[in-house]
Amino acid sequence: MQRLKKFYLEKVFPEWAAELKNATPNNNSSESGTKQNGILSQSSAKHKIRNLHQIPRVEKIVINRGLGADSTNAKTVDASLAELTQISGQKSVVCLARKSVAGFGIREEMPVGMKVTLRGARMYAFLDRLINLAFPRIRDFQGLSPQSFDGYGNYSLGLREQLMFPEVDYESIDKSRGMDISIVTSAQTDAQALDFLKALGMPFAASESSPSASKNRN
Repeated sequence: MQRLKKFYLEKVFPEWAAELKNATPNNNSSESGTKQNGILSQSSAKHKIRNLHQIPRVEKIVINRGLGADSTNAKTVDASLAELTQISGQKSVVCLARKSVAGFGIREEMPVGMKVTLRGARMYAFLDRLINLAFPRIRDFQGLSPQSFDGYGNYSLGLREQLMFPEVDYESIDKSRGMDISIVTSAQTDAQALDFLKALGMPFAASESSPSASKNRN
């Protein structure tokens, strides 16, 4: 599934590049006076993009899930691992405790969670399914909060259950399990990342304010 990647390469990137080209002094191109439509209008002036390599892109997506009380049940761990692998389309790995913590009943090398890092084609395929299939299946979905950026152009969100993914069979699950999803971009600011993810189709809520001032990425 390369639809979202194709959309980025043929639609999003060229529009940001066109805004950069139009903002360049002494540009004699016939397209220099064309006004871009949508959220990407005047993006180069707004976000101070001076180079094509500064145009944002999605670098990776990290999905992680904690096990909690299920960490002592090997069968549940295997089922949760297989489920996360099915959702992401890539083999997930189990995270083990580095040291024992008696207060939490954790022993060294005890499974405490699992994660998977997606890049390239699998990353775009998962993001496409997340935007176009999973979000519309969430009950009473009101949009994503634009306040969940980390100050460096990366966005994180949490899901309370896995049933919104069409890969999950309702009759095969024993309990609802959530997950955390982090979308890592190359954007320099949260505002730039917000516009970029909106252009990709992320359904952000319109009622909330824009992200606060971002930190410098060095």
